[in-house]
Amino acid sequence: MLAMVAGWCVALGGTTALDTLGSQAFTGGDRAAVSVHFQRCLILLWLLFVPVAFLWTFIEPVLLALGQEERLSYDVQRFLRVLIVGAPGYIGFESVKKYLQCQGIMRASTYVLLMVAPVNLALNIFFIHYTPLGLLGSPAAISVTYWLCFSLLCLYTYLSPAHRRNQTWIGIRLATVFDIRSCADFLKLAIPGIFMVGTEWAAFEIVALAAGRLGSLSLAAQSVIMTTDQILNTIPFGIGVAASARVGNLIGARDAAGAKRASHASAFLSVVVGSVVMTVMLATRNVFGFLFSDDVDVVALVSSVMPFVASFQIADGVAGSCGGVLRGQGRQHLGAIFNLVAYYVLALPLGVTLAFHPRTHMGLQGLWLGQVVALFIVGLGEYAVVWLGTDWDKEIQYSIERNREEAKRRQLHDGYEEL
Repeated sequence: MLAMVAGWCVALGGTTALDTLGSQAFTGGDRAAVSVHFQRCLILLWLLFVPVAFLWTFIEPVLLALGQEERLSYDVQRFLRVLIVGAPGYIGFESVKKYLQCQGIMRASTYVLLMVAPVNLALNIFFIHYTPLGLLGSPAAISVTYWLCFSLLCLYTYLSPAHRRNQTWIGIRLATVFDIRSCADFLKLAIPGIFMVGTEWAAFEIVALAAGRLGSLSLAAQSVIMTTDQILNTIPFGIGVAASARVGNLIGARDAAGAKRASHASAFLSVVVGSVVMTVMLATRNVFGFLFSDDVDVVALVSSVMPFVASFQIADGVAGSCGGVLRGQGRQHLGAIFNLVAYYVLALPLGVTLAFHPRTHMGLQGLWLGQVVALFIVGLGEYAVVWLGTDWDKEIQYSIERNREEAKRRQLHDGYEEL
């Protein structure tokens, strides 16, 4: 949980800046800028991870202060210290993945992950069961896996004919990468992107922690529901990835009508897919729990909570697709604001109250009812912004100005390097 909320969100959230800058530059007449944005992304996110690595290194006293058990706190610190080794590889993999997606090369990371997945399984088994590492074998295996993903994706990029045709790589340009104003512009998008991703992840982890307070039965049912939701969330997440790249490319190409059409198409697709998923979940809710457990009580509790989870599949899909549109536009801050208000001002207080207050005492159902409220607020709010609150011509003008300023700064630094 700590690795996801405090660490990996730096990679997944920070690279959303490339959804804006890279995708718009690719079709905006300055393809060379895509590689500069990528290099800046990689270096700045590595630097942003430094304070996270420091926190992980000395996390034990923090956990003890929060009331966690001594042995648990000690083992978490040992685990995270090993995982620090793999973090730069994970950030690198996510950065290269976004660099390729900006150019419409979407399958590369999938191929790499398919190759590496069995290797990761083998490494975990070997390190945990056949070496003295024990518990630490897991973060060691994950760290090796992340560096392997990064290396293979770099190799794929180097050998890719599509990448060579795109002519985006202009070599390492450190002087341009470290331009202060360009770095500030990048961080203005990356930091809200981190909050946009991290706040949502943290909210669901808080629900998981709260479920543990309800007893072992609720915790078992929560594990089933959370695992299911995480798997299903990959569908709207994938639609959002496509939306961010497509909308960013069309804005860069100065096609306002096309960008608007793509944003509505992604929202419509997410509604259709969400409706199918919701129908299947409702139809199978009485037996779905048996996929994970043969405990009748666990299955019954899963069945009672499943309608709440099913009800927000459409809203979750709309939130995922519209979040992608906002990233393509460069409005990550709006996604972060919606998440902060929906989850932390409304949903979590409501869910905890319904779950634990003596008058309601809804238990696990109350916790997930709060999440239903949050996702409907985020989904409908972001769609309202995309539909009613977007001046597509202005977004194109912002893109032109971004690309023009970046080109000027690069030419200035290139001139200094020639001198």
